[in-house]
Amino acid sequence: MAPSVFQLSGTCNNYPWGKKGKQSLAAQLCAKTPGIEFSVKDDEFYSEMWFGDYPDFPARKLDTGELLKDVIDANKEQLLGQKVIQHYDAQLPFLPKILSIAKALPLQLHPNKELATKLHKKDPENFTDPNHKPEIAVALSKFELFAGFKPLTQIEPLFKLKPLQHFVPANTGSWNDETLRNVTRTILKTDLDEVQKVQDQLAQVPRSDLGDAAYILDLLPRLQDQYGRDDAGNLVALLLMNFLVFDAGDAVYIPADGIHAYLSGDIVECMARSNNVLNTGFCPPADRNSIDMFAETLTFKAHSKDDVILPSQKYEKSKHGKTVVYKPALSEFDMLKTDLEAGEKDEVSGSEGPGVLIVTSGKGIMKADGQVHKLEEGFIYYVAPGVPVTWETDSGLQVHMAVI
Repeated sequence: MAPSVFQLSGTCNNYPWGKKGKQSLAAQLCAKTPGIEFSVKDDEFYSEMWFGDYPDFPARKLDTGELLKDVIDANKEQLLGQKVIQHYDAQLPFLPKILSIAKALPLQLHPNKELATKLHKKDPENFTDPNHKPEIAVALSKFELFAGFKPLTQIEPLFKLKPLQHFVPANTGSWNDETLRNVTRTILKTDLDEVQKVQDQLAQVPRSDLGDAAYILDLLPRLQDQYGRDDAGNLVALLLMNFLVFDAGDAVYIPADGIHAYLSGDIVECMARSNNVLNTGFCPPADRNSIDMFAETLTFKAHSKDDVILPSQKYEKSKHGKTVVYKPALSEFDMLKTDLEAGEKDEVSGSEGPGVLIVTSGKGIMKADGQVHKLEEGFIYYVAPGVPVTWETDSGLQVHMAVI
């Protein structure tokens, strides 16, 4: 039998969009895990730290080095609980991460369950599971992102500008979502020279002609500097998608098939247990998936900034009111955020399934299952179903915790 609460170590990865060296919060937090062989190299990019049971970059039980998956598999009733065993394939149904972003992630969407199942069967090497991947991201610092589509009333006037008119199907009246789907596909299929020409022309459009979209002229050179003037992702993101700037504590929800590209910042990210993705921009041409498949998969649930913003709510299981909850429109997880000032504490009741928490700043202690556990920045813990926890601090503490 495993303990009901135990410390984990995460795994850091090195995608080139990550922050360099000690600028990366993901790397800093990973390095603060005691007793592991990980040191931050100044010339290395550190993009993400994963701390779930997914095999790509798995978490381990800190004191033994065992894979979290193996510990769970040997103690399923205790560590997952009946709800997860019955409804979520008897495995941890969410995947938590810390991301540190220096430049745009690929313009992407995650296939829904139906498509993911087909892709996994057809190409298991690139689509490693049959699951969907709706996700949330909670900002730990200033966080810039593109997410979901703008309202059609904001998109349609932009395509009356001369450099963009030819992307619109002939005889188009008022726009609808199928117009948007076709325009997205056409932009992504445009040859590289034409994409570059259109961007050059767009850069010359007077700011007054763009109105509220004048920010396009500020962001265009920045994106071009990252991925070149011939990346069609620049046009899709700037012309069609919502651009948001978040402060710490703000959050976004990306539904299955939701188009998005994170641009900069440090975030706690959590998603349904999957690593499937379709990329079509902000990446080398060889890394882009089928544009037709991407365009056909698009959904239009998010059609304004309000559709993607995920506000925090009061958490009813918080005894002292210091914990808020982010509740995305999915059943696999909620995300808790607890903020304590010096001398404060909070107690959170047990959940129907497991929880995984990370200390994102400060230090303190956690009382759980009759034990006292040390909390320091970067420490990660697994909490079994039904186990209440109490966090206390003398100097200040912030904890993020994914729960069922």
